[in-house]
Amino acid sequence: MRIAQAVSRDADQIDVSARVHRFARRDEGFTLIELLVVVLIIGILAAIAIPSFLAQKNKATDANAKEVARTAELAAETYASDHSATYTGVEPTTLKEYDASLQLVEGNGNAWLSAAEATEGGAGYVVTATAPTSNDTFTVTKSAAGEVTRTCKAVGSNKTGCQSGTW
Repeated sequence: MRIAQAVSRDADQIDVSARVHRFARRDEGFTLIELLVVVLIIGILAAIAIPSFLAQKNKATDANAKEVARTAELAAETYASDHSATYTGVEPTTLKEYDASLQLVEGNGNAWLSAAEATEGGAGYVVTATAPTSNDTFTVTKSAAGEVTRTCKAVGSNKTGCQSGTW
């Protein structure tokens, strides 16, 4: 009985071994044309996806610059409430004292407050933030009459966050 089992096991091993050799010798695989078609499809998808991704990245950095300009606007208003409703003395370093989250220099891939100044004899102000990847600028201006305008200037042809000149 043991001999019959051993012979049966050897036959199974030979059968498995024969199957492996047959599988390895088959002439199946991908043709060069099939591989080229796959590479072409991947290239087309990449050509569509990469510009879309870059546009989304620019939109994000522009949104970050808008947020910095808005934060600087609030800091300027806080400054005025502490200084008898005048904006005289508003500058980037002064606004950073009122809001420590403001970034004043380029770096770390974040937008920064590139300019801030009092206008109209201290009755108004202008704050400008710059986006890091596009270098688009976003400006908040408050006039002596209290009118607030938000303008933007797109540096290049990419106008993702600054399409109409205002925001």
